Amino acid sequence: MLPLIDTPIIKFATDEAIAAGIDTLIFVTGRMKRSIGDFYDANLELEYHLGAARKDAELEQIRSIVPTGINCLFVRQPAPVGLGDAVLRAAPAVGDEPFAVLLADDLMTGPILPTTQLVESHGRHGGSVISALEVDRSEVSKYGILHRGAEDAEGLISVPGIVEKPKAGAAPSTLASMGRYVFEPAIFSALQSIGPGANGEIQLADAINTLARRGQVHARRLVGKRYDCGSKFGYLEAIIDHALSQPEYRDRFSALIRQRLANLDG
Repeated sequence: MLPLIDTPIIKFATDEAIAAGIDTLIFVTGRMKRSIGDFYDANLELEYHLGAARKDAELEQIRSIVPTGINCLFVRQPAPVGLGDAVLRAAPAVGDEPFAVLLADDLMTGPILPTTQLVESHGRHGGSVISALEVDRSEVSKYGILHRGAEDAEGLISVPGIVEKPKAGAAPSTLASMGRYVFEPAIFSALQSIGPGANGEIQLADAINTLARRGQVHARRLVGKRYDCGSKFGYLEAIIDHALSQPEYRDRFSALIRQRLANLDG
């Protein structure tokens, strides 16, 4: 719910999902995260007051948070015991259909958003498809790192395996999984079969590895920019770039940055 100017980070993820053709949004949340549900719920009192004040633009902004035809479901994860557990909690709501997973603290921008990319690839080839990005070898211990297979003319990369947070010398490549996935329902049985690992957590990467060894996983390279808003510096970078991309703020904000830098130099 941390904002980029006036928009919570999570809304960028839901907008990305909707743009990819997804019409049911399943939020896996924990205790103390009621603000997420409140944000996506109707606020009739606020809508009434905005309408009475003839603040039509603000009223439309509130009503467009969840577009017509989009359903929001909320699933509770009782304890933070791994991303794999969070995905597994959504199984009853997902049912026997392909589905996308978006980690909202990974903010994506660019000409083609990764969920659209993955949905298109899944539509053509089936299987599970994950978003990937080359990282510096010094950074591989922060990510799930892919074994890199053949890459076809469409840019689809076969993934025979994935290693979660390897040491630099043991990493099979520098191609890292990046917070966007389209899965077949087979991921649920894979998650159930691996069970809890270290610290009692169920790791999504271990289940992906199970499917990858069966030849059921591919990757697409991320087109655009990824911001790690789960880190303070990544969040700060996202704020600056977002402000500079907005015509309303760009010129004044650029002048402010130049002034602050001049003050530092002075």
